[in-house]
Amino acid sequence: MKYKKLEEQFFKKLMALATYLIIATLLFLIIVILKRGLPSLTWEMVSQTPKGGFYFGKEGGILNAVIGSFYLAVGSTILAFIMGLPVALFMNIYLIKKVRWLMNIRFFMDVLWGVPSIVYGAFGFALMIFLGMRASLLAGIITITLLIVPIMIRSIDEVLIVVPKGLLETSFALGSTRSEISFKIFIRQALPGIITAILLSFGRGIGDAASVLFTAGYTDYIPTSLTQATATLPLAIFFQLSSPIPEVQERAYASAVTLTIIILAISIAARLISSKYKEHTIK
Repeated sequence: MKYKKLEEQFFKKLMALATYLIIATLLFLIIVILKRGLPSLTWEMVSQTPKGGFYFGKEGGILNAVIGSFYLAVGSTILAFIMGLPVALFMNIYLIKKVRWLMNIRFFMDVLWGVPSIVYGAFGFALMIFLGMRASLLAGIITITLLIVPIMIRSIDEVLIVVPKGLLETSFALGSTRSEISFKIFIRQALPGIITAILLSFGRGIGDAASVLFTAGYTDYIPTSLTQATATLPLAIFFQLSSPIPEVQERAYASAVTLTIIILAISIAARLISSKYKEHTIK
């Protein structure tokens, strides 16, 4: 009995140490980004597109990258949600008794989730060449969609798993069809978790650089059509940090601060929306 208590205390302290290390690392990264980025972050920088001497430390901003990142993340998240929600519902309502099929699909999605984003970028680039497309906003949206679809499906799936199965049996007993159960009961019950899944996918989409390196291209202008190239904040940070000019490098940290603030604002908004809809779920 004494041995079990010692073992429990050991693993409890080990988990606490790992938690504190992760928090400390996160705080360190945020402090470094804010310390180096805030002095260079101005309203002109986030409200203007790059001018002629921007990459030499002169006037201009990153508005093209901010809007381009939103275009890519919003477009890909919408497509991934349209594709992912029916798949997750099908797994938890139509395949609920086919355990082997469910295990295989979940394993396949987990494998796709773990594939490095540069592999999706290479696949998207090969697909562009096959279809005769140029680097563009559309190509970037397609590539990011492929990247975040497994995340969307598995995130919603994990939420639907915890929905009380008694709801499914009761609905069948009352004569409801599977489609009615899916869209009138399960979605409402899992809505807070679905919002979190959308947030997780959006955050991955807006913060990824490798997958759009060859597909979205880069431009100093704001795209006005799906066939035009677009800039993104991760690529803007990468290109600015690669510059030998100190002023441009400091702007890279300011771009990182901007990206961090955007993701933080979206996270807070999603949490508020989730807490609002939790009141309407069955406990």
